[in-house]
Amino acid sequence: MKPVVVAVAITGSVPRKADNPAVPITVAEQIESTHEAYEAGATLVHIHVREDDETPSSDPYRFAAVQDGVLRHCPGMIIQFSTGGRGRDPAMRGSALVHAPDMASLSTGSVNFPTIVYENHVGLVDQLASSMKAFGVKPEIEIFDLSHLHGARRLADAGLIDDRPHLQFVMGIRNAMPAIERLLDLLIDEAEPLFPMATWTAAGIGRHQSEVMDWALSRGADAVRTGLEDNIRISKTERARSNAHLVSLACEAIDRHGLRPATTDEARDILGLPDRAKSRPKGHDRVRSRWTGGQRHLEESRC
Repeated sequence: MKPVVVAVAITGSVPRKADNPAVPITVAEQIESTHEAYEAGATLVHIHVREDDETPSSDPYRFAAVQDGVLRHCPGMIIQFSTGGRGRDPAMRGSALVHAPDMASLSTGSVNFPTIVYENHVGLVDQLASSMKAFGVKPEIEIFDLSHLHGARRLADAGLIDDRPHLQFVMGIRNAMPAIERLLDLLIDEAEPLFPMATWTAAGIGRHQSEVMDWALSRGADAVRTGLEDNIRISKTERARSNAHLVSLACEAIDRHGLRPATTDEARDILGLPDRAKSRPKGHDRVRSRWTGGQRHLEESRC
């Protein structure tokens, strides 16, 4: 059976505890939630971090602290940082790349979101891509619009990314690309000649999560994405119990399609990443001391 990477987006920048108490906010909560998802079958974690008041953060110490916990408790798991822009200073969006995660998200163009313009001007995109290249971080190209594929091709032609990126088609965000099955076919057809060696996945937002996952699996996707960042419910009346709960449902979907969740080694091979876990990032001891004390003490995490 073909192995499929299971990616879990544990937190995002939007959902709050008031929306679903299972959303992990603190460093310790994020590590514990990631470990539970890992045990349920996830092999890639997409990380946002938050301030104590739950607002989006670009604090590189928080990113590094979550990475440290995942490295220690989830051997081989692929670590992907967000460089997304909702609620973050553009100048700080790449500040955590110095800690050299396996991967990072990279949006290649601007798009309308429900209440804001998600702005990714050319200079910022080039800067983020250059930083990823410098630190050996593989980009996951976030495709919110057809033009973003061509934005990625421009980066490849300029030597800022290679010809084997990981593409993620994001569907179901209001005012952006709707979750319509024929549009996924259009995106796949457009991507193939631009990046014939690329791997790909599709993310359905909110109530579209499971249907977009099924569309992707039926078309040979290399990965699926789930998690509380994208969807806090499993039905109109029932909230997801945890990220692990959503991962278990994703694994069931993979099984229904006659496939199986990839192991960590297989996931790294599929995405063209080193087949061993990353060594601890530079500044590891400083990161730990920065977060010592009270509820932030990482050694108190029981994941």
